[in-house]
Amino acid sequence: QVQPVESGGGSVEAGGSLKLSCAVSAATSQNHCVAWFRQAPGKEREGVASLYLRYGVSFYSDFVGGRFTLSHDRNNDIVYLQMNNLKLEDTAMYYCTASVTAQLVYVGGRRCPLSSSEYGNWGQGTQVTVSS
Repeated sequence: QVQPVESGGGSVEAGGSLKLSCAVSAATSQNHCVAWFRQAPGKEREGVASLYLRYGVSFYSDFVGGRFTLSHDRNNDIVYLQMNNLKLEDTAMYYCTASVTAQLVYVGGRRCPLSSSEYGNWGQGTQVTVSS
């Protein structure tokens, strides 16, 4: 499997915005789940958002609270995570991952999971730092 490549991280003040990019392999089929996770120092990796490419169905963790949005550029095989109204607690390394074997979960419809154990092909990560 080709490793996803993240970009777009950086430093921003609280309330600001960043747009992360995840370049996935052209071989990533419509049956793939693509997800973003994050890990802050001393904390476990947690799921942020996932996208089921076949139907364009997204799924967000509760802490997102409507601030983040996933999108998919099918022509260029890039999945974006637009992050608005960033908070101090959003500071973390953000990772992109993709899987064709992730077990879908049912939350008002089939969704790609936000459990890290369902994914095994991880990018190197991109750092997001939010300051006051």
